[in-house]
Amino acid sequence: MAELDDIQTTHQKFLDFLKNQKRAHATILAYGKDIDQLAKFSNERGKKAVNEITKDDLTAFLAKLEKDGYTAKSISRKINSIKTFYRFLRTNGFSKVDVADEISHPKYDVKPPRILSKLEYRALRDACRDDARISAVVELLLQTGIRIGELANLRLEDIDQKTGEIRIRPYESHEGRTIPLNRPVNAALERYIKSRPQSDNPILFITKTGRPLLIRNIRTAIDRYFRLADIKDVKVNDLRHTFIAHHLMSGAPLTLISRLVGHKRLSTTEKYLDIIKDKVQENVKLEEL
Repeated sequence: MAELDDIQTTHQKFLDFLKNQKRAHATILAYGKDIDQLAKFSNERGKKAVNEITKDDLTAFLAKLEKDGYTAKSISRKINSIKTFYRFLRTNGFSKVDVADEISHPKYDVKPPRILSKLEYRALRDACRDDARISAVVELLLQTGIRIGELANLRLEDIDQKTGEIRIRPYESHEGRTIPLNRPVNAALERYIKSRPQSDNPILFITKTGRPLLIRNIRTAIDRYFRLADIKDVKVNDLRHTFIAHHLMSGAPLTLISRLVGHKRLSTTEKYLDIIKDKVQENVKLEEL
């Protein structure tokens, strides 16, 4: 049994463990915030060491989250963080028992991915057409299905205009790959690169001052064009979902799409088959009207 540590100390060791495990940056950040929230709640109850926290304390914490207006989905995500934290504590001798083991997840409905219609697809492209940088960003996301983090990580040298391909660098826990680019993407990238600010920065998408365009900047910019195009209830990640769904609906092989988007398991791509089945039925009904 390791020396009795306070929650903040074990919290930091937990984050170091996740980093060594090469967990995604977003995952580490989310887990860190969740456990910090639990630590503050426990301190308010006079519990400063991890072995002082009981199952009743965890139940009280989750009850407070619900009272504060957190959705069942958000609470379930925080439970994942807590369970992972306590497995780490037990495995590494910081806690005698896993008090989170019997904590159950609340039930909630999982919404299917939002797939843009062809009309919305064209409306978004039209809305950002005069913005060369964001137009190229949108074309890349819609025409290749890459992750927003992979896009932000792109460098000028990753674009091979001779072969019409783009190299996706390894990103966090995701492997790198090479993706062919179609004519619209190539045209959008060529237009952006011609207007790109002069800079020694190797990153492809940069600001006017030559700094890398951060993920949050990309999300904010695209969200603005969603509003201008009057596309509602949509997130940037839905552009990736749209790429997968539209290509599967057009008859592209499942294995090809899985490789292009960098899914680790084919089963992840297969989940979209039920979604496109519903979409195909909706299109048939519209054509019959």
